[in-house]
Amino acid sequence: MKIGGIQKLSLVDYPGHTAAALFTIGCNMRCGYCHNPELVLPERYIDEIPLEEILDFLKKRVGKIDGMVISGGEPTLHDDLPDFAKTIKSMGYLVKLDSNGTHPAMLKQMIADKSIDYIAMDIKATFPKYSMTIARPVDVGALRESIKIMIESGLGHEFRTTCVRQLMTVDDFDEIGEMVHGAERYAVQRFRAGRSLNPQFDNFTIFSDEEIAEIVKKLEKHVKKVVVH
Repeated sequence: MKIGGIQKLSLVDYPGHTAAALFTIGCNMRCGYCHNPELVLPERYIDEIPLEEILDFLKKRVGKIDGMVISGGEPTLHDDLPDFAKTIKSMGYLVKLDSNGTHPAMLKQMIADKSIDYIAMDIKATFPKYSMTIARPVDVGALRESIKIMIESGLGHEFRTTCVRQLMTVDDFDEIGEMVHGAERYAVQRFRAGRSLNPQFDNFTIFSDEEIAEIVKKLEKHVKKVVVH
């Protein structure tokens, strides 16, 4: 695992639990609004945190926090992710995985191995707009499979979208809702300008409160619980 950062305490990243959060280096998407360019762009990669340092930290936190969030970047780019998650589980922690859904085989493996307890997947756009939004080609079939795996997993899960006015419309969420029909939870995330991977996004605008409320109504037709961040 290539780990570039750690947040030692979070009250919001793992619903219902206190947790720490790790951030892996490397991503196969180039979303312009990403706030972690140092984890995404090879020329900006930050120094790795030694794995031993992470494990020492976790040993000291046993009984003080509930779980660990493995985020990125994109964690499933790392072949040793399943073994790393098992190690964390063996210490008594719950494990939440944040992913973009491009590696369903690893997702399925980790569910079967019971090395994760909660999964969050970013939905970047409607499928026809995906490649434009992430500035990379994408296997939509893999995304569909990951969505299906999560909904049928029996595990706690959520999908989430960062709402960027220049990339999507309110009406897109009719289709996005259908994409994740039957899901447990959906997080609508307000875009926040500043410190974006693509500086062009620093001047992009946010949806109004009324538009966010309309997005929530559309998603509530398909998802059990919708929250706004």
